[in-house]
Amino acid sequence: MSLAAGPPADLLKQVLERESEAAAERGHYTYRQSVLIEELDLSGRRRGEYRETRDIIFTPQGARHEKPVRRPVENLDRLRLTEEDFRDIREVQPFLFTRDQLPLYETRFKGEETIDSLACWVIQVNPRQILDGQRLFEGLVWVSQADFSVIRMEGRAVPQILGTRKENLFPRFTTTRRKVDGKFWFPETTYADDVLPFRVGPVRMRLRIEYSEYKRFQAESKVDYHGKPK
Repeated sequence: MSLAAGPPADLLKQVLERESEAAAERGHYTYRQSVLIEELDLSGRRRGEYRETRDIIFTPQGARHEKPVRRPVENLDRLRLTEEDFRDIREVQPFLFTRDQLPLYETRFKGEETIDSLACWVIQVNPRQILDGQRLFEGLVWVSQADFSVIRMEGRAVPQILGTRKENLFPRFTTTRRKVDGKFWFPETTYADDVLPFRVGPVRMRLRIEYSEYKRFQAESKVDYHGKPK
């Protein structure tokens, strides 16, 4: 009989290194991002939706570029999408925990869990502080014990914005990843089904984002994960 070894002492360092490598590699890929936001009443009846599909591609010069596949469809009833919602779709929900983000967050080891037959470490990630205009992630990440890749995350984009005349609330979501080209785990699906407690009454919303058709961009110019040509 023996005791479980527990996480390695340098677990966070290994995760940050692996995530930074994954983010840099993803910066060389084109992919399609499909977004569906549904507004429902509390009985589950749909009251409207927002739908858009974009291809994340490169120009012939190697610059990162978003190309709408078709015109967005929007017929939401009470919900209104904000700049923060669209920032979350692009920045927070496909969150990759890279080295340059470490100063923004504090972490705590939560335990071990098996996800889809993969042994994982679970890490709590919280913002150290939130400055005006920032959108950050707060929640849990599941790290594969095999290669220190993040394969799943659950949480919320923060902060919630609560003013005397303005409410901007955001759902809890889960993002899952899949291994692309046998190397790195990239975001595959983001899903949320949450009731937002507005002062004028609760609203249920469902969110689904699909990241598909990953293809490595073949060109001599290289692009880092911030989309800047090197």
